[in-house]
Amino acid sequence: MRRKVTVIGAGNVGANTAQKIAAKELADVVLVDVVEGIPQGKSLDMLESAPVEGYDVHLTGTNGYEETANSDIVVITAGFPRKPGMSRDDLLIANYEVVKSATEQAARHSPNAILILVTNPLDAMCWTALTVSGFSRERVIGMAGVLDTARFRTFIAEELSVSFENVTAMVLGGHGDTMVPLVRLTNVSGIPLSELTDQATIDRLVQRTRDGGAEIVKYLKTGSAYYAPAASTVEMVESILKDKKKVLPCAVFLRGEYGIQDLFVGVPVRLGAAGVEKIYEVKLMEDETAALAKSAEAVKELVEVLKQKAK
Repeated sequence: MRRKVTVIGAGNVGANTAQKIAAKELADVVLVDVVEGIPQGKSLDMLESAPVEGYDVHLTGTNGYEETANSDIVVITAGFPRKPGMSRDDLLIANYEVVKSATEQAARHSPNAILILVTNPLDAMCWTALTVSGFSRERVIGMAGVLDTARFRTFIAEELSVSFENVTAMVLGGHGDTMVPLVRLTNVSGIPLSELTDQATIDRLVQRTRDGGAEIVKYLKTGSAYYAPAASTVEMVESILKDKKKVLPCAVFLRGEYGIQDLFVGVPVRLGAAGVEKIYEVKLMEDETAALAKSAEAVKELVEVLKQKAK
């Protein structure tokens, strides 16, 4: 039986996600958007590139949800993008309504699907999807840590003039200014980062990682990042559909892990056919634990606002 992935939101992130899923022949793809003609046109364009690119999957564009029925994975990218000077938190209420509606439809038509959230502010949108869908926590996952870690690895590799593939890193915490790059565990082919450069440089790289999304928004002016977010999302999709069991940093609902209760926070997890199959609790140093707690507190503030709205 053919696998099916629905991507809700046919903007830059959603369309690139759909194209990458097709190119890797991971599944048939249904692209959904509220704007008439956009998902239909983009999916047809991707389908017509199949004979050239050599992939053999079906792509469908729609403004409704009937075609999404029985999807294995539903990726939610729909929402308003950040603009210059706007924080992820500014998007909170507007995108709450978007994600709430998308989740209701996704859960109704694909009750056994795994949900991957991409919409910002990411951690709060994950909470929204979990609450609305009624799914188990293993089947609602946020894409953030993969992207943040990719940015950290990129900046390190560029700084040290080494291959991206040789850089191992892990970024925990909320997807925002309080994210926690684990410098202590970062290395280049096993060599600790602290042995390869000075603390001032490390601090600069950490800060650039935290500002990674804003840096791109500043350049684009009328949009936000989409190539790297799409690639990061597809890595998660592939690990689930192929049951690869990759260990990736993802936003998951914690129930006491890391001392955090009932919040979505980025931590390393094993992704397989069942979704989140294991949460790894890394032994953190005191300052790392404090930083993660601070990040969780920032997420909690947003969730409290949404809880009031949901009443």
